[in-house]
Amino acid sequence: MTEKAFLISGRNTIIHKIRKLDLLVTNGDENPPIIVTYKGIKQYEGKIPENKRDAKMMDMELVDITTSDVFGDEKTLVFIQTLNGKEYKIDYTKIGTSMFIKIHQDSIF
Repeated sequence: MTEKAFLISGRNTIIHKIRKLDLLVTNGDENPPIIVTYKGIKQYEGKIPENKRDAKMMDMELVDITTSDVFGDEKTLVFIQTLNGKEYKIDYTKIGTSMFIKIHQDSIF
């Protein structure tokens, strides 16, 4: 079994932990995907890979929040800790605004 590129903490926090793999975070069919890189985080505009194998070929790991091995259901609020020491707050009630993705804590190291 290969090591996952992320950890789950609490009920709504994802921690990115492997620099060479980006995280492609999905949260149901209606919400836009988020890409987490070693540099930061933003809304993903590209084509979503069909499966985990295709994602690995693109140097990504698919993280579907709604699966039972992550959180099990859609979330309106998700926190993501990135490799650059920042924690971001993703507020799905604010899609399309500047408040959708915000830095929650800077340099937690």
